[in-house]
Formats: sequence, structure tokens, C-alpha cells
Amino acid sequence: MEGAYASPRFLAMILMFAMVTALVQGQGTRVGFYSRTCPRAESIVRSTVQRHFQSNPAIAPGLLRMHFHDCFVRGCDASILINGSNTEKTAGPNLLLRGYEVIDDAKTQLEAACPRVVSCADILSLAARDSVVLTRGINWQVPTGRRDGRVSLASDTSNLPGFRESIDSQKQKFAAFGLNTQDLVALVGGHTIGTSACQFFSYRLYNFTNGGPDPTINPAFVPQLRALCPKNGDGSRRIDLDTGSGSRFDTAYFANLRNGRGILESDQKLWTDASTRTFVQRFLGQRGLRPLNFNVEFARSMVKMSNIGVKTGTNGEIRRICSAIN
Repeated sequence: MEGAYASPRFLAMILMFAMVTALVQGQGTRVGFYSRTCPRAESIVRSTVQRHFQSNPAIAPGLLRMHFHDCFVRGCDASILINGSNTEKTAGPNLLLRGYEVIDDAKTQLEAACPRVVSCADILSLAARDSVVLTRGINWQVPTGRRDGRVSLASDTSNLPGFRESIDSQKQKFAAFGLNTQDLVALVGGHTIGTSACQFFSYRLYNFTNGGPDPTINPAFVPQLRALCPKNGDGSRRIDLDTGSGSRFDTAYFANLRNGRGILESDQKLWTDASTRTFVQRFLGQRGLRPLNFNVEFARSMVKMSNIGVKTGTNGEIRRICSAIN
């Protein structure tokens, strides 16, 4: 008997990780950048994220979103972490982000172990990966070597896709950073974990069209959402973006879109728009279409995104603390 190591499932897992590993070279970044200068860098970040996650699982989707919001504004340079009266952190799309304390904690430990070596931008990129792993998603190698930016302006956050944004507009914003339609669907699929406040979608439930709810919502789902988000209720109340599977990184999010159970209007449009629906169907393994492995493609797209506008070499700096430039 050849044993478990010859099973189709095991071989498929090996192939999946090999595919991801083969696609991790960035523009000036590389896997193992700190192997000599700070060999414990990745393990310190990993253990820090894990410790915070154990006491507050909500930091996992928070860190994943924070990385996305950082990269879409001035590139992946940790500019979202800078404090100030008019920084990215203060802009509307970023007001409800969570996980800053995790990055600060990891940075404090790294400064003690390897002073002025590991950038905040790399900590954020590593923490996003570790968050996916902790929610039972794929593990992948993260290219590192980014340096931190020195500019952070709230006005720059217009690059971020909004919760009512059309697919055409979303595609334009992604394409501006070299990300294609498949990348868009895969990365937005990160909504498989995390929550949204009622204020960002309750308008879909009441007087959306002709006094009724958004017709793209499954009619059987409307009463459930209305119970969670009453018309004059607490707009800050949060519900899972992936109903029934909000704490697990899986493809249930795409099944919900197919079934008219997307929470955000911009998410549901991934199904109603033909150009993105095909990728949703392929991630779900729909018969007759070439399937796509969501975990593998998400990791591939994350690596692409994490190299948007990176600062390397003599550009940028290594911040002593992540919330302020040196």
C-alpha cells in the first residue's frame, strides 16, 4: 500500500502549493528577503497575528482589508498606518478598519530583535497572508523587501472601490494597477471572511426601487436582512459578508452571490455582470467551464497586488514606529 502520500488529495495539495510558490517574485521584492538580516521576521509576525486572532478573530479580515486599502493608495507602502489629521487612516473608507494594534505589536517586537530592518509595509503584507491561513485559507510565500512611504493623504483614497461601484468602474480601478478581471473577482472574494456595517447596505432593503428592496437580492433573504438591519436601527451593527460562513476562508461567498445573497451592492454585481459572473462560476466549479481553484488564484492575485507601487532600495524608509514617518 502506497499510503496517504500517494492519495489524489495529497498530490493535488502539493501541486496547488507548487503553483503558488512559482509565482512569488515581485518588482524588487523577493521571498526570504530577511533571511540573513532578520531570520525570525516572518515567525514574529505570524505568532503576533495568531495571538491577537485568538482573542479577537475579527482582526483577520481587518488586516486583509487594510492591506488591500493600503496597496490601492500610493502602492503597498504602509501609508495607511500613518497617524495625522488628514492621513489615509482618517478617510471615510478606512474609518472602520481594524488591526492597527497588531501591526504595532509586531513592529515593537521586530525593532527589539532587528532594529530598523523590517518595514511596516512588509509586516502588513505578511500579516494579511497569516490572516488568511488562520481562517483556514491557503498559505503562500510572500515576497518582501518593501520600504515604507513618507506621504499619506486622505484625498488619495478615491482610488478605493466603493460599496455601490459598478463593475466597469471597479475594473478600471483594478486595471490601473495591472490587475485584470480575474484578479478583481479573486481579491473581492476576500469578503469570504469579515463583516459589514448595516449602514453600507441597508439602503438595498428599503425603497431601493419603487418602494421595494433591491431586486437582485433573493426575496427569501430580504426578511432575514431586515431583521438584522431594521429601517431605523443601528447603522453600525455588523453582519457577515458571507452569510453562514463568515469566519472561514472558502468559496461559500461565491455561492451566496449566485443565490442572490450578496450583502454589498458592489459584491452582488459580480454575479449580475456577465464579465465577472464567469469567474464566479469557475471558482464554484460550474460544469461546462474550466474550473479555477479559488485559493490558488487568490494567492496569485495577492502577490500581484502586494507589488503595486512598492518602494525598494533607496526609496522610502524603514519606520521606527509604523504610525509615524521618521
